[in-house]
Amino acid sequence: MTKKPPKRVVGDEPAWKAMAHPLRGEILRQLDRLGRANSTRIAEELGENTGTTSYHLRVLADAGVIEEIPELSQGRQRWWRAVRVDRREPPYDSLSAQERAALDAWRDTQLPGEIELFNRFIAEFRKHGEWAKAARGSGYFTEQGLAAVFEGFIQLLNEHSHSVDDAPEGARQMRLRMFYLPAHGSST
Repeated sequence: MTKKPPKRVVGDEPAWKAMAHPLRGEILRQLDRLGRANSTRIAEELGENTGTTSYHLRVLADAGVIEEIPELSQGRQRWWRAVRVDRREPPYDSLSAQERAALDAWRDTQLPGEIELFNRFIAEFRKHGEWAKAARGSGYFTEQGLAAVFEGFIQLLNEHSHSVDDAPEGARQMRLRMFYLPAHGSST
């Protein structure tokens, strides 16, 4: 089975707006974990009613973040899966004010989970053996050099990651992050 590459999202205001809603973020996490689900299963997992989850699933679908699985859907019972999306952020300066606002709103919803993930890493990394690693680096880079490092990271993620449907035996769901900043906050 050939793995379908993720689509690239650049300046996708509707997706950021859709994902910025806290319940929709939870729905996405459930679809990421389960691989596919219908509104009933999502409602059970999140303690919501099916009308609410059905509405939010349609909003996510309209934004292109999830897609219906036609071969499983029957009548009013629709099944959904997350779309493989390369969620790298575009250069902030290239965005319109409206796109920046949507991206900022989505980032704000992500912060508590990112902090929780980092805290979990600090507290739990010893118990996960080869499943938990960290690396640090520093040096002097050009913008082109940093772009190459970043693109290499994305390429490796796309090459080695699997969806829940095509994951080989022994694969585990992982959370990986990459970011970089100037060492001292200066622009030179």
